[in-house]
Amino acid sequence: MFGVQYLVYGRYEGGLLPVPPWTPGGAILSYAVGVFLIFAALSMAAKWNVRLFATLLGLLFFFCVVFLHLQHLSEVVHNGRERTRALEPLSIAGAAFVLAGIFPGGGNAPWEEAVTGFSRAGRHIFALPMILFGIQHFMYSAFIATLIPAWIPAHLFWVYFTGVGMIAAGICISTQILGRLAAVFLGLMFLLWTVCLHAPRVMASLHNGDEWSSAFVALALAGASFFIATTIGNRR
Repeated sequence: MFGVQYLVYGRYEGGLLPVPPWTPGGAILSYAVGVFLIFAALSMAAKWNVRLFATLLGLLFFFCVVFLHLQHLSEVVHNGRERTRALEPLSIAGAAFVLAGIFPGGGNAPWEEAVTGFSRAGRHIFALPMILFGIQHFMYSAFIATLIPAWIPAHLFWVYFTGVGMIAAGICISTQILGRLAAVFLGLMFLLWTVCLHAPRVMASLHNGDEWSSAFVALALAGASFFIATTIGNRR
């Protein structure tokens, strides 16, 4: 769906992963990114060259963070919105590397060694943004509380509760201490956010691209958490 959005917009958008909106290249490169994302997604869904395309997907998201988002390092450090826009593709990059490691390799030895290294680091790359997302729940609690639907009581309680949960999940996934359990509950949380928080906001603003992007980020992180859970144990 990120790829579809690139083809629809024909340009880089603020809330659309992974390329920041101020990146040069215009319509041609945005279409290229969209086509690649769709092709990579279909390939992985069909289990065709998953190791290759998951690695390429992870590298795209990771390089966009390191070489594009971090060009505006001051904004990433001091601006919560820009920080989130950098951390989201970083977390998906880590998940893509983990996914690549699930599938067997073969062929070029240096490339396979690199993929193995990425896959080993992927769990930690995924976990770090979860910890920082959790910290942001305390930094921007009043704003995040406004995103919770009115029918859910005790908004601030849930902001702090999920913030603590994300920090704990990130630490558990990185250290593998109760890592599988933490990843499963993290996935359930993102899935519930998709259904209870993001879906109503999308339905209320069908032409708002940011709402669509946010919903698919939550859905992607739910799926990522679930398959990461299959790769780690529950070391006590």
